[in-house]
Amino acid sequence: MEWRQSTIRPEPGRGGCLAAGGWLASGFHEHGRPMSASPAQPSDGTARQPPLDTRYLVETPEGIDLVLHPAGLVPRALAFAVDLMVRGLILLLAFLLLGQFGELGMGLASLTFFLVTWWYMVLFEVLNQGRSPGKQLLGLQVLHDDGTPVGWAASLTRNLLRVVDLLPFGYSLGILSCLAHPAFKRLGDLAAGTLVVYRERAQPRPSLPEVAAQPLPFALQADERRALLAFAERQAGLSTGRRRELAGILAGPLQVPEAQAEARLLGIARELMGPS
Repeated sequence: MEWRQSTIRPEPGRGGCLAAGGWLASGFHEHGRPMSASPAQPSDGTARQPPLDTRYLVETPEGIDLVLHPAGLVPRALAFAVDLMVRGLILLLAFLLLGQFGELGMGLASLTFFLVTWWYMVLFEVLNQGRSPGKQLLGLQVLHDDGTPVGWAASLTRNLLRVVDLLPFGYSLGILSCLAHPAFKRLGDLAAGTLVVYRERAQPRPSLPEVAAQPLPFALQADERRALLAFAERQAGLSTGRRRELAGILAGPLQVPEAQAEARLLGIARELMGPS
């Protein structure tokens, strides 16, 4: 695993420590892999705890980082249950209606059974931005591993191989694959190169928390300022453990206990932003 470093360079009086701040803005990113993977040892030889989330980072050819959030086993199972009920309702209505037309009706009902069984998921995933009714209800969608919309070939592959995921009974192989894979992929996803993620919703730009401004302990470079502001803007969306993990990296250069590092960083960020 490759640790992303910033261009921050240690200067006299900093204790050489904002070099570690390269992890602050990126949040321990690893290119093209879920962030829950076990990290390697940093170059300074100090052991660090694994990242606390399961974000999946994709870097586009334009150099833009896309952050995806893979869906776990439970929401995927709930979405599948909803789709199963929808398909059952469609088939029930089809057989009740077409059964009144004798052999022709039963032939059409059999054709409907085939289409609903094998093409329900494919049509919705390709034509509805990777979302079947169940996935849409649970806020999920299917994407290629590179973050692009799922296509016909990938959708057909992942859904045809659902038969393999069912083996030997009750989705056993699919469940084991989801639990073992860091991005919660079943066998069909592995073969098709797809990923089930939470659908991102547009959110307003976060504002800095209302804290008292604190003076800068030393002169900061532009990258360092951006890192501190990024931490302050993102802190509302981070878990308590992740905030402490990131802020604790800079406790040494700030010359404060780790428990006070987060408040100190927020105060410095407020000072950089000026009066609101």
